Amino acid sequence: MTRRPYIVGNWKMHGTRAMLSEARAIDRAAQRHMKVEVAIAPPYTLIHPIHREAEQIAVGAQDCHHEDSGAHTGDISAAMVADAGASFVILGHSERRTGHGESDALVRAKAGAAFAAGLKVILCCGENTATRESGKAVAFVRKQLKASLPPAEQLPAELAERLTVAYEPLWAIGTGTPATTDDIAEMHGQIRALLIDLLGAEQGADVRILYGGSVKPDNAAAIFAVPDVGGALVGGASLTADSFMGIALAASEPFEN
Repeated sequence: MTRRPYIVGNWKMHGTRAMLSEARAIDRAAQRHMKVEVAIAPPYTLIHPIHREAEQIAVGAQDCHHEDSGAHTGDISAAMVADAGASFVILGHSERRTGHGESDALVRAKAGAAFAAGLKVILCCGENTATRESGKAVAFVRKQLKASLPPAEQLPAELAERLTVAYEPLWAIGTGTPATTDDIAEMHGQIRALLIDLLGAEQGADVRILYGGSVKPDNAAAIFAVPDVGGALVGGASLTADSFMGIALAASEPFEN
């Protein structure tokens, strides 16, 4: 099945209501590039305002709690982010795993809760510098992804439409230096093979795999040319419409030739 490239902006802890103008600009530009699926995950406080105004882009959350409700001060459930207008949630991002000590088991529980709430899930995986330099990156990422996926009974029937995997090597995030195309090709190929093993040939082949880690307009085309790269999870470059849509335009070019 041919899928549109999926370009997702993770605004992280950036953005007040003053950023609504950038969201509007991204939405208007996305309407001119319909061959690319564009989405942004702003801070919780901006989910509803952006959802209310967006006509083309999808709006998501950067995290959710694994419980439906309860005494969890400061946390937000999957049902709450859906109620605010989010259609997807990013889970297992390296900054959550390292900065908040999130385990694979916790990420798995959050993904199960998100699916139950009707959300789509972008499930992140990736290795740090030490693991890469030790030659164990592939084994680590395969193990991490497998342990972070919910059990079969919690997976939705339309899994290829609801699940996206994002490979984000920690050593490339925010450094300005992305992984080489050879490194990306190897890891995305391994992730694809694992998804087929776990989910079956049909669904495993259709789940999109994004690359995340210092993606910019000037390197995006080379990254998108790598087999099994179905889009990008973009950090800092998603904060302005010009840079973010420059990446989206690079993703659309193969479909326009």
